[in-house]
Amino acid sequence: MSNTTANPSYQAANFEQPTDLHVIVGLGKSGLSALNYLHQRGYRVAATDGGQPSNAHALPQGVITRFGGLDDELLAQAVRIVISPGIDPFLPVFDVPRKNGVPIVSDIQLFQAECQARQIPIVAITGSNGKSTVTTLVGQMAQDAGLAVGVGGNLGTPALDLLAQPLELAVLELSSFQLQTVSDLGAQVATILNISPDHLDRHGDMQHYQQAKQRIFDGAHAAVVNRDDPASIALTPHDIPTISFGSDLPNHQSQSQSQPVHYGLAHDDNGEIWLVRGQTRLLHERDLPIKGQQNLLNALAALALGELAGLPLASMLTTLRQFAGLPHRCQYVGQMAGLNCYNDSKGTNIGSTIAAVVGLGKVYAPKGKKLAVILGGQGKGQDFATLAQPLADYASVVYLIGEAAQQIGDDLQRAGLKVTTDISRSNAADVFMVHSGTLAQAVADAKVHAEQLAELGVLLLSPACASFDQFSGYSDRGEQFIALISA
Repeated sequence: MSNTTANPSYQAANFEQPTDLHVIVGLGKSGLSALNYLHQRGYRVAATDGGQPSNAHALPQGVITRFGGLDDELLAQAVRIVISPGIDPFLPVFDVPRKNGVPIVSDIQLFQAECQARQIPIVAITGSNGKSTVTTLVGQMAQDAGLAVGVGGNLGTPALDLLAQPLELAVLELSSFQLQTVSDLGAQVATILNISPDHLDRHGDMQHYQQAKQRIFDGAHAAVVNRDDPASIALTPHDIPTISFGSDLPNHQSQSQSQPVHYGLAHDDNGEIWLVRGQTRLLHERDLPIKGQQNLLNALAALALGELAGLPLASMLTTLRQFAGLPHRCQYVGQMAGLNCYNDSKGTNIGSTIAAVVGLGKVYAPKGKKLAVILGGQGKGQDFATLAQPLADYASVVYLIGEAAQQIGDDLQRAGLKVTTDISRSNAADVFMVHSGTLAQAVADAKVHAEQLAELGVLLLSPACASFDQFSGYSDRGEQFIALISA
């Protein structure tokens, strides 16, 4: 298990000596980006990597390289170490540099210093689920409002590469790994959307995972908090301006200009859902291309972040009416046999699948409709028991595919899910379970069952598993699902 002591705060230093050596550890996308950034500014740069990086040919001339293992002699000479997110900063190889006070930072720290010098405000977003959608959406809102915006970090473009263009705003998705080596981010607005167990093999326990996430608020000027998530509430500072979002109707607020107005969801007498700001209705759920309560909450989070970043509300609402979401993340892909079909192939862990099931379930339940859910693939040693209650609440059919099919079925029944293999079941509370084996067979089964089960309204692919038993990756799985629905 990793040493999970909090990383010491990064202290800015004067790196002007021509002999000063800056060592990049890990030569993935962000590592190469950091190396190029420092090299272009005249620093003496070296790179070390535990493997043989495929992009080594792209290094500029004059860069010192040590591959096939992290070079402790090289690290001992460094005045600054820039570490890639995938490398644990508490590996023993970093003990001596840390003892000698050598800053161990990420590319995000370099980006922060540059943004501070150029007075570029940062919108910083983290969370266990939904951060990619919210980051992309805020970036699109800023672009539609006419700002020169850069969107990246853990998502897509490495942060430092964003500096190649003029920027008026930076919108960053940040992982716990990136935040572990960041201090004084100084974001214009920051948020932890939600917290559920993840990456505990790296952080050791939930406490240290949360501590890493909380670093996003270091020096922040404003915050957005999720009212539905106790960890988001507990980790968000209370001494800066804060706007909340949640699945309930916000409390009535004073009309004082100094009091923030919060975001939420309102349900009318017909079970229809509205996005609201304070007591004001903004958009009906049908006005948004993105579907499911979790995506409605993502939209609210983006509105709150955008407001605190100075984006106009009317422009943000126009963006929401046009934003179709990200591929493979609870993506609406069309109808088949009367079923609304959603591709959530990116749902490779149990938390993501629960969010998709509950999110869509809460939208369709008031309409008297239930879900058919495709689960399975390559397991990661997880226990699927926590899926039982959401499935009991919102699903009518479960299709099991891939290597983990039998384990999923066993775990769900052990957790108390009432299961039947008889479609003409007498107890409507029982979930009809089908061992389809393959994705193609599951879609074919769903087409047949849609005609037999009047309560079915949704077919959801959200496997809670990796895809490598039958596909090249989650995107391949999702694209094949889309093709099957289209066919």
